[in-house]
Amino acid sequence: MNREEYENVLSVHRVPTAKLRPEFDPTTFPFETTAELEKLPNEMIGQKRAEKAMEFGLAVQQSGYNIFVVGPSGSGRLTYTMDSVTKQAKERKIPNDICYVYNFENPDMPLAIHFPAGLGQKFQREIEVLLIDIERNIRSAFTSELFEKDKRKIFDDFRNEIEELWEQTDIFALENQIKIERTPEGVETIPLFFGRPMDMKEYELLSDANKDLIKERERVVETKIDETVYQILKVEEKLRKMITQFMMEAAAKSIEGLFQPLYETYQENKKVMEYLEAYFHDIVRHYSFFVEPEQDEQQNIMNLLIGSKEKDLHRYTVNLFVNNRSLKGAPVIYETNPTYHNLFGKVEYRGSLGSWVTDFSLVKPGALHLANGGYLVLQAAELLQHPNAWTRLKRTLQTGSIQIENLYEDNGVVPTSGLKPEPIPLDIKVIIIGSYYLFDFLSIYDEDFHKLFKVKVEFVTVMDKDKENSWKLARFVKNYVEREGLLPFHRRAIAKVIDYSSRLVEEQSKLTTDFQEITKVLVESSYWAKVENETVVDKQHVEKALSEKMQRSNHVTEQYREMIKNETIMVETDGYRVGQINGLAVLGTRDSVFGIPTKITAQTYVGKSGIMNIEREAALSGQIHNKGMMILTGFLSGEFAKNRPIPLSASITFEQTYSPIDGDSASSTELYVLLSSLAEVPINQGIAVTGSVNQWGEIQPIGGVNEKIEGFFHICSERGLTGYQGVIIPKQNVQNLMLENDVVEAVKYGKFNIWAIGHIAEGIEILTGISAGNIRNEKGKYAPNTIFSRVEERFTKMFESAKKK
Repeated sequence: MNREEYENVLSVHRVPTAKLRPEFDPTTFPFETTAELEKLPNEMIGQKRAEKAMEFGLAVQQSGYNIFVVGPSGSGRLTYTMDSVTKQAKERKIPNDICYVYNFENPDMPLAIHFPAGLGQKFQREIEVLLIDIERNIRSAFTSELFEKDKRKIFDDFRNEIEELWEQTDIFALENQIKIERTPEGVETIPLFFGRPMDMKEYELLSDANKDLIKERERVVETKIDETVYQILKVEEKLRKMITQFMMEAAAKSIEGLFQPLYETYQENKKVMEYLEAYFHDIVRHYSFFVEPEQDEQQNIMNLLIGSKEKDLHRYTVNLFVNNRSLKGAPVIYETNPTYHNLFGKVEYRGSLGSWVTDFSLVKPGALHLANGGYLVLQAAELLQHPNAWTRLKRTLQTGSIQIENLYEDNGVVPTSGLKPEPIPLDIKVIIIGSYYLFDFLSIYDEDFHKLFKVKVEFVTVMDKDKENSWKLARFVKNYVEREGLLPFHRRAIAKVIDYSSRLVEEQSKLTTDFQEITKVLVESSYWAKVENETVVDKQHVEKALSEKMQRSNHVTEQYREMIKNETIMVETDGYRVGQINGLAVLGTRDSVFGIPTKITAQTYVGKSGIMNIEREAALSGQIHNKGMMILTGFLSGEFAKNRPIPLSASITFEQTYSPIDGDSASSTELYVLLSSLAEVPINQGIAVTGSVNQWGEIQPIGGVNEKIEGFFHICSERGLTGYQGVIIPKQNVQNLMLENDVVEAVKYGKFNIWAIGHIAEGIEILTGISAGNIRNEKGKYAPNTIFSRVEERFTKMFESAKKK
């Protein structure tokens, strides 16, 4: 084609300046600065689907309708979740308090008692006062004159009964000429001689027959003594029982009046009544806990060390496990560290004389207990990092009860007493916040996931750039700057923020929902306005903030550009070369993404090996890139091998790349360089290309179009713009253009170009200045001297050459 035709081709596909960076019109807003805007409550922006899903999920109370909030970090998912849940919680009733108390029948299984909110603490204090009164009343009863009189009478009666037994034994002994003497060492029997004790000399003078008679009498008396001692032991046992019964009756009589008010107060609570009954009877049985026995000094020291009395009386206290007294509605708990014990509670231990001990008062609640009757909010990433937490959470939701268990009990890491607190019935809505990846991961690998989390609240990454969302974004700026103490924003500054929002999502008709990035710009823009002693943030301050933000993170970018400038990385931006083209790639760090040109070269020759992807042979090519190379073979075969095979061998490579390459955004570029090599037509090195291609030669859209254009522009700008340089992009990517101002200005004044195409034929014409000629005539031939005819001629020569071999 001649120069005029070529210029016409360039003009047809050139993207108008107005489409390179359509800017938001600040006059859309009737206010001058955000200070004039009315402050409104925080509202969700661009997430109508998520709002409806959240409303539904919070309203449904049936089991399994827990919520999983999906979305990227910074989209406001946590803030919105907490606001929605808190609002809903205010409309629900306050859940019961929960107290753990001593189980008098099975101490290893503490009992859980539920009270209306606020009454748990009241019950705890009432039991504390009760215990004090019990101790006072029992001590008072046991030191009264009437108690001592009655107790003394019991002892006197039994003492008389014992003396009577001994008197009868003494009489029996005397009848047998034996005297009984009771000493501290025991009972002795002494033979009598004419009514007086016989001494040893007299005994020795007796005949053997008399001695045997005395021994027989002693045996009979000793038998009687044994019977008497046995009877005395029975009397003493009876005495102990009577004293115990007497003491218990005295204790019961002294404290029964203390329980009556509690019986009246809690008569409707069956579990409290059962507990108070057991409490009363245990006090009566263990009245000795309240009596100060006489102890030796060593025993007093031991009791001081182990707290014997305190330990005994501790069973009569109440563990206020969950106290909802201060709540105004259902609880909302956001657990930031969802470890096993933080979620499900634990039984703590304390050291005592070299061992670990515990009791019901050391049972501590977890987030599930505190949120019971309300809402528990968790971060999926944090939850899944803690062993057993996810599995146990599922089991708890499935069973509908919370069981406190020692995580390390089975492994014997901590010696335990086997305490098993009574499970707590569960009534809760769990809301988990996580990424798309974690949602998909749980969906695929956990069959119970969708049974337990039936509501998905999905936060999208983009929203429409319409009037409603623009206004909401302006109000968001208003609320944020006032909350953070920033300067007011002029409407021109807000317009720049809106433009930046579109740049973040690379779509002219959309805005980002990543408000974390927006808030960074707000803070930094206000800073630069204050540096200039301004009272309002204007558009130049936003531009300054964005420029400084880029400057802080573009160190790697500058290194690449410097290597291209000094030709360490070889990139040509003018002249023509056969089998060589500038492709565009996007590289990135954690806080910076940038585009750079990459030289792609191709060699074609006769053979049967097909297209060799050098990156693939070097194990540097990803699966998607390999797929793109196969598509090239499909296009060439479909276009040029309809009547005979093409004995093609070719090699394509990204020059000076030493790291893995993936993606198919350079597949059209690779096809151009193949066509150039086959047709032996040079390509303009001042033009870079991006875009994928299908087997029909149609150009498909790619990502990172802004960074790719800007990356090539900056290289050309450093070397000097000629007016013939530019970038070819897919026509579908025009809607993604939000280019930097310097690129737009260069295009506006004809120093740089951006072309948008839809087919490989359109691109090859721009690159070479030669007609593509991709349409065959009625004879099935391409127009002569076109790119496609030259490629066909080359394939014909290759075929003939291959036949000769």
